[in-house]
Amino acid sequence: MGLFDKIKEKLGMGGVSNEAHKPVDPTTTPNQHATDTVVDSQRPTAAHNATTTPPGSAPLTGTTAANVSAVDVPAKLDGMAAAHSEQLNWRTSIVDLLKLLGLDSSLEARKQLATELGCPQEQMGDSAAMNMWLHKAVMHQLAEHGGTVPPELRI
Repeated sequence: MGLFDKIKEKLGMGGVSNEAHKPVDPTTTPNQHATDTVVDSQRPTAAHNATTTPPGSAPLTGTTAANVSAVDVPAKLDGMAAAHSEQLNWRTSIVDLLKLLGLDSSLEARKQLATELGCPQEQMGDSAAMNMWLHKAVMHQLAEHGGTVPPELRI
């Protein structure tokens, strides 16, 4: 898992652990039913046959997974910053952003992230230029992956 994936995971943007992808062993997992078994609570009734929408849920017409799981990145980060022991300026500093998320903010980690996101080589040699590029690139990529990020924080 790359550092950008860890950033998304910390923000609740689709970071799924490998545990969720492990096959289930029906001999050791309690309360598992055979795939062709209908559990009574899932059985249609006369009032709600199999073609109706379950009570309390609206049909998902015109929505996508990205719409349903969009994360308001500034609100989430502001909330995390308010609860953090240090005052961190995540809006302009990639180092503070990584610290706020509890991730490695070392120069080596930032260089790896910059490489992962395609930082131009001429900016990799100047840590200040790389940091500014990297912050905007991370914000842009978060928006590309379904996060809500205002334009002034992106490239």
